[in-house]
Amino acid sequence: MLLVLVALLAFLPVVAVDFVLDSYVKARETEQLQTVADVVTRDAMASVHEGIASLHRIIADSPSLCAATFRGNVSRELQSSSNLRQVIVENLDGVQYCSAYDAGVSYRVQSESLTIPGYSETLSIVTLDGDSSPLLKITHRSSQQRTLSVLLPATPILLRGVGPLLGEGTSVEVALTSGAPIMTLGDKGPGATDSADTLMARSFAGEIPLRAEVAVPFSLVRAQYTQLDVTLTIAACLMGAILLAMTLQYARRTNIGPFDLERAIMAGEMKPYYQPVMNLKTGKLIGCEVLIRWVKKNGEVVPPGAFIDYAEMSGLAIPMTLSLMEQVRFDLDHICRQVPDFKVSINLFEGHFRDGSIVEDIQSVFDGSGISYRQLVFEITERRPLDDRNAANRVMTAMHKLGVRIAMDDAGTGHSNLAYLQTLGIDIIKIDRIFVEMIKDPTDPVPVIDGLISMARELDIDIIAEGVETQAQALYLRGRDVVLAQGYLFAPPMPAKPFLTLAHALKPQPRQSNIAQDIAA
Repeated sequence: MLLVLVALLAFLPVVAVDFVLDSYVKARETEQLQTVADVVTRDAMASVHEGIASLHRIIADSPSLCAATFRGNVSRELQSSSNLRQVIVENLDGVQYCSAYDAGVSYRVQSESLTIPGYSETLSIVTLDGDSSPLLKITHRSSQQRTLSVLLPATPILLRGVGPLLGEGTSVEVALTSGAPIMTLGDKGPGATDSADTLMARSFAGEIPLRAEVAVPFSLVRAQYTQLDVTLTIAACLMGAILLAMTLQYARRTNIGPFDLERAIMAGEMKPYYQPVMNLKTGKLIGCEVLIRWVKKNGEVVPPGAFIDYAEMSGLAIPMTLSLMEQVRFDLDHICRQVPDFKVSINLFEGHFRDGSIVEDIQSVFDGSGISYRQLVFEITERRPLDDRNAANRVMTAMHKLGVRIAMDDAGTGHSNLAYLQTLGIDIIKIDRIFVEMIKDPTDPVPVIDGLISMARELDIDIIAEGVETQAQALYLRGRDVVLAQGYLFAPPMPAKPFLTLAHALKPQPRQSNIAQDIAA
């Protein structure tokens, strides 16, 4: 499953190339289209403002319309402006009085007149007879009966040549905000299609009632990125190949295949190793923690770090723990019968508290054996959160009813699950080795450890220190009434036979007590 998952992840970059590149092309090309649309509307604004300014100058400098002074002013404006095409004086019925060139101007109105916010002028679209190019007609009402209008192109930049602005397949539509079209350039106007395969940008000419839309077929611009597509695809393939190679290398290094671990469990290669738990005040052996090792047929011992995560992810941790408990019952039955206070600590995983079958497994393995329920301690690590707190609480309640005790392993190192101490009825906390390693001198305080000890005392919870490797650490802990400890200072985890030899050599005298009495000793 792990290899299949990694293979899918390795293939993901290749699949993602098209999505990522399409998104990039759409964003980049749409930005360029927006630039073109903004250029067109800015040009239109400039043209309209120029026409309005010409109107204002002619009116300001002309005492009366169509007189000699008026004609001179009109001539001056025509000469100074490259965009101004015609100036017309007419009445409200369209009867012309004069024009810039002393001849009647024949034109057709193509749209309604729109007001220009902030100005007294109106704007409409017209075409001159014999010329299909649309012009903007900007009209100023100079009196109750007469109007003065100028004609000029809406977008001079487009009329001068679209080459610098528009790429192949790009189309531009310029229209009034009322929807009346002014001009369309290109293969197809943007308003002619709502296809998802079309990229489009729109811009408005400020207060001028005019807009521009620029569009291009996406397939057309996407084809321009073929070389980049090939380059990214090759890079994605290389990334996937590297990920697969690293995964295969890891699988070979750890030698864990999808079925290898299950086979090892069935073959009994998962062996319990026992690490003594000592009383720091009396020097007596009071129990052990059961740790798992993969002992292969060739004698190679695989540490749990190489397979525990896979066992939890695959669900094999549950049958693996059951096999371990059966071996513990066989190995420790005699010593537990001889020493009723001997404690056996076994690790559980987060999956045990979701599955719920662990209670039945404990009963099926230890019921009627020489290991009583009160001699059992089950540890739950704080390094992984218990996502289903209700299910965990039900399992722990059932375990407590049997008489077993529950310890929190790796206390203070995980997912802020110190809340378990009260909500889930934790009986023992185990101070993690990373905190014990902070002890350098028996007289120098370690606030983290002191805080854990103080909290445990307040909650009336027993304490076991892990990873004790120096005499200074043992003295520091004993000086703070931490009585129970395990670590290489006393003994490493060992197979059943050498552990039982050690246990019998250190075997305490039987007495009716528990861990709490050991701590109080």
